[in-house]
Amino acid sequence: MSNTRRTGLGGSLRRRELLRAGLGGFASLSLADVWRRRALLGRAGAAEPGAAGRARRHDTAVILVWLRGGCSHLDTFDPKPEAPLEFRGPFAPINTNVPGIQLTELLPKIAGVADRFTLLRSMAHTGGGHPAGSLQVLSGDRDAADKPAPVHPDWMSVAAFARRHQQSALPNYIAVNPVDRYDNFTIAGPAYLGASFGPFQVTGNPDAVDFRVPNLDLGSEQAAERLAARAGLAGRLDRIARGLDTSGAMEASDRFEAQALSLLTSPEARAAFDLSQESDRVRERYGRNAWGQQCLMARRLVEAGVSVVTTEFDGPLCGRVANWDDHAVNHHVFDALAYRAPPFDQAVSALIEDLYQRGLDQRVMVIVTGEFGRTPRISHVASSGGGVASGNAGTVQPGRDHWPRANTMLFAGGGIKTGQVIGATDAKGEDPIDRRVGPDDFLATLYQHLGIDRIDTGIVDFSGRPVLLAPQGTPIPELTG
Repeated sequence: MSNTRRTGLGGSLRRRELLRAGLGGFASLSLADVWRRRALLGRAGAAEPGAAGRARRHDTAVILVWLRGGCSHLDTFDPKPEAPLEFRGPFAPINTNVPGIQLTELLPKIAGVADRFTLLRSMAHTGGGHPAGSLQVLSGDRDAADKPAPVHPDWMSVAAFARRHQQSALPNYIAVNPVDRYDNFTIAGPAYLGASFGPFQVTGNPDAVDFRVPNLDLGSEQAAERLAARAGLAGRLDRIARGLDTSGAMEASDRFEAQALSLLTSPEARAAFDLSQESDRVRERYGRNAWGQQCLMARRLVEAGVSVVTTEFDGPLCGRVANWDDHAVNHHVFDALAYRAPPFDQAVSALIEDLYQRGLDQRVMVIVTGEFGRTPRISHVASSGGGVASGNAGTVQPGRDHWPRANTMLFAGGGIKTGQVIGATDAKGEDPIDRRVGPDDFLATLYQHLGIDRIDTGIVDFSGRPVLLAPQGTPIPELTG
């Protein structure tokens, strides 16, 4: 789409170019575009709701820790030590600090905070591919087929839409290492709500010495003052265009640019991303690696008032193929789990502990999950290539494949009763035998925690029809505080 605005004089003013001349890199952030689009409520997907359609609890928040590719439930949260050898894997069960709840030996730190979380061991759905499984869990799409992109908005974007009226210098949906893609597939997104309800994205390794939040680092208060001065220059240039604009659109645009400038120049907003404000002890507790510091940033953001923070655990800490997709062609499944367990165990346990120690446990819910579990029966297939947690090409090694029929999710905080297990799978970990729940139940639980009315949403789809959220779901009572 062209950025050219036609004027009554037959010429053209390229607004983006004018702003770039005045603001430098600021104009390229598209933050102003985000807030501008959020005000255009007349289009499909953004009909103005009644009061009941808005979030009823404005202080609640969710942190999602996403295990891209799908984590083996048997080797972590749902051990089956009595299963036949071809199912159970090599890891011994260990007791947690809650009598009767066991995890595997890979997770000693998480086992030590079991009194502060609840396990849901009976999640099941029909999405056997990574895209379909992700879309089912994140957006409630019941189609078992993979799609190139979502047709329904994910729950995170819905929350951003529901809370769009809240006034804050910080966006209400931030993705720290975004949950967005699996190879060439888009697995999450706002769909018909529009791109403005997607996340503000933080990429890169927060533990790196040279890490900066993309498009947000100003370096100093003096830099912030210089940016504000450049904004003033842009405003003067803009008066030329406003004088030629009779639609009022540019006057409205100014308000949204002011909001974007507020994010960039607000000391409180910038401080929320600044991990250097944490003590060395706290940073070490989370782990001086990407996953640990992603979780620490997530805690800082919800503490500062952000409604939804997602963070994806992938990359080098996962092993050769950089995710949890532990087919034998990708990884030696047990070597891969053992390799990634220490940073995973440390980051998640620290986040849970910190949540409670800082008094955030009533309003902030932490969820740890991927799109599905892994096959209980172990496969043995030749590796496609050597590397971390994988034998050389041609080496026959163990793996576990996709398994949407059973998965375990971890929930902490949110005012829920903790130190319990909901549901159960059979002796081999293949299927739920107690309290089977599906994605709509999961989503209904999240919407209830966030105070979002699933019936009076104010959302319409591309055809103009009102949208019900998780229509087949029932909030899980133990997880609704």
